[in-house]
Amino acid sequence: MARIANVVIPDAKQIQISLTYIYGIGPVYAARILEATKIDPTTRVKDLSETELKKLRDEIDSNYTVEGDLQRVVAGNVKRLKDIATYRGIRHKNNLPSRGQRTRTNGRTRRGKRIAIGGAQPKAATKT
Repeated sequence: MARIANVVIPDAKQIQISLTYIYGIGPVYAARILEATKIDPTTRVKDLSETELKKLRDEIDSNYTVEGDLQRVVAGNVKRLKDIATYRGIRHKNNLPSRGQRTRTNGRTRRGKRIAIGGAQPKAATKT
């Protein structure tokens, strides 16, 4: 079990894929990290030596903001937008899409499950 940036990355996968399990590292950054450390991207994590893992850890710690630090930065940015009441901040506050997507239809991922509104259905006929 390799542990990089306080994340246990999968052993059986190639290192270029395993690095993407770290929050803040996608395929492009994974390729850049491996290029900087001169590690073959198709190497399995279980086949890496301890020195190669140390090089990876050092590269990520010194040059990239990942995991908790990055999440804190993102949360701070969203909080700032909410505090100054920008359009995007208001959308975040109301749990609506903030990047221009339509909400008349779709947008269910952000808005959640549909809620039935009273009086929308015709009343059932009652016996008198």
